[in-house]
Amino acid sequence: MALSLDVKTLFLVTMYVEIILGLLLFVAWSQGFSKRALAWWGSAHLLRAVSIMLFGWHGTVPQAVSIDLANAILFASFAVTWCGARVFDRRKPELALSLVGLAVWIAVCRMSPWSGSPETLALVGSGIVAGYTWLTAYEFWRGRAEALVSRWPAIFMLTAHGALFLLRTPLGVTPQASPGSNVALSGWLDVLSLEALLFTISIAFILLAMAKERTEYRHRAAARTDPLTGIANRRGFLEQAVTSRRLGGEAKTVAVLLFDLDHFKAINDRYGHAVGDRVLQTFADVAKANIGAAGIISRWGGDEFVAVIRDAERDGAAALAERIQCAFENAAAEIANHPVKATVSTGMVFSAKGAYELPVLLLQADQALYRAKADGRNRVAVAAPEAVAGAIEAQAERRQTAGRRSAAA
Repeated sequence: MALSLDVKTLFLVTMYVEIILGLLLFVAWSQGFSKRALAWWGSAHLLRAVSIMLFGWHGTVPQAVSIDLANAILFASFAVTWCGARVFDRRKPELALSLVGLAVWIAVCRMSPWSGSPETLALVGSGIVAGYTWLTAYEFWRGRAEALVSRWPAIFMLTAHGALFLLRTPLGVTPQASPGSNVALSGWLDVLSLEALLFTISIAFILLAMAKERTEYRHRAAARTDPLTGIANRRGFLEQAVTSRRLGGEAKTVAVLLFDLDHFKAINDRYGHAVGDRVLQTFADVAKANIGAAGIISRWGGDEFVAVIRDAERDGAAALAERIQCAFENAAAEIANHPVKATVSTGMVFSAKGAYELPVLLLQADQALYRAKADGRNRVAVAAPEAVAGAIEAQAERRQTAGRRSAAA
């Protein structure tokens, strides 16, 4: 037997679903998942519930309430969803543009020669809803640089729903359809009506998943980021180094730069920790600006920083270290109106064979840094190539010996 749905029952079920989903999003909002966006999206579902309720009163209340006001609230609900998407990606909600749909509806209903045409009104109403739905999809697409897996199902569903919503008009499903009628929906009308109900359920849970994924992503990022300087901490650096090697393959050359701020304890003792923190932040900003996409930089601990530069020439890596040193000396000459005159010593190790034995290279860089300190600070010391090659070969031999012992066992 063909599936048929009573319009009044469908409206009632959809209204209850919208209320439940709206309350669910508000509960999630109260628990702290991307708070503001969830509040916007919860409000959108509750507005749609009110709109559906007013549609359900068609024939028992004036048309200005059951049609005009109901449509106005419906358009507002989709506009609120769009504003929530903007808030989610840290953009301001466009409240003025949110009223454009309502203004167009009023203009067509009250001021145009097509105000008496149900087909025209239905097309305009569907176009407004589809427009705000596509704008929401576009906002999520704009923020695609953030690696949230749940963002893509949301984009797909919103785009498809906007297109399907427009099909309601040629098939005869209009915002003015009376739920009090006993006419059954069949065929494509059944499909589109069920799609709308399934969409509102699915998109609510996808948006909730996006907010939860965002929260978890930020927690993971915080665990890998130094809160003072905003660059990677030791854990984040080691993970980036491993990922960079795995994705980029074996580098032709590798340079490791180990930085240590000169007399940092004395700066803290003389000017206070607030100034000391500003010195650390200044160095991080200078190093990050000079290294850019050429490598990775992190706070190794205390007043030590480390950088890895892949596929750089030896002279180029040394020149980069000197640029950072000079730029920092200039930037930290005065901090917070104090003549800090901070400087940095650098130990550099360069491997022309591209061997990415990071612990070995870090040890060699540390020894070079010790020489830079001993030679008077505020300078760059480069590890001897033969020492680096010997350390790498010794590490390789130790691994081979360990492998043979493991095989023999």
